[in-house]
Amino acid sequence: MLGNIIRYLDSVVARDPAPRSRWEVLLYPGVWALFWHRIAHALFEADLFFLARVVNHLARFLTAIDIHPGAKIGRNFFIDHGFTVIGETAVIGDNVTIYQCVTLGGSNPTNGVGGKRHPTLLDNVIVGSGAQIIGPVTIGKRARIGASAVVTEDVPEGATMIGLKARSTLVKAETWAKEFMPYGTPCKEPCEPTGGTQRVEDLEQQVAQLRAQVEELMADRQHAARENERW
Repeated sequence: MLGNIIRYLDSVVARDPAPRSRWEVLLYPGVWALFWHRIAHALFEADLFFLARVVNHLARFLTAIDIHPGAKIGRNFFIDHGFTVIGETAVIGDNVTIYQCVTLGGSNPTNGVGGKRHPTLLDNVIVGSGAQIIGPVTIGKRARIGASAVVTEDVPEGATMIGLKARSTLVKAETWAKEFMPYGTPCKEPCEPTGGTQRVEDLEQQVAQLRAQVEELMADRQHAARENERW
């Protein structure tokens, strides 16, 4: 038991450079939210739904993180900061990292049947702050969901998703072999298609040409003004 706790705290320290020791990690709201969820989930699995909800509400009050007791969460799950919502049928694998203000939300079934309504995050997924993952989609292993991205479709293994609605970047497959990417957002890799970069260069050239034409026209006008003064 103690060994598992130490391994979990070490996994958090490996992903967050802020804490100077394991003791600091013990004060993290995400760590306590996971602790309370383990209790609430055990009660939920035992069909003690009311007691599970009581624990859930207590945890939400103390941590500002709302994890439904029915959500299934694997090992070394880390919520960095808080204000995160995780729905009832969400499934989270091992070594998943979620930053602040993330929603693993459910779809709105029109047939009145609940079923699987929330996302599934496979192992080593990173979800950036403010991201919204909606519906029974599957986020593949080692995928990265960029900050404020909105995801409503399955994400392939190793993909990096950005934007509204989220789209895949051109980050090469070997890039996602990195052990960890803070906030699930690449900082140096290209996030736009090459055509977009070329378009910016073309616009810069057009602006330079227009500027040269304006300067030429201004010079002609000044020359004409001097000629008029002579007469």
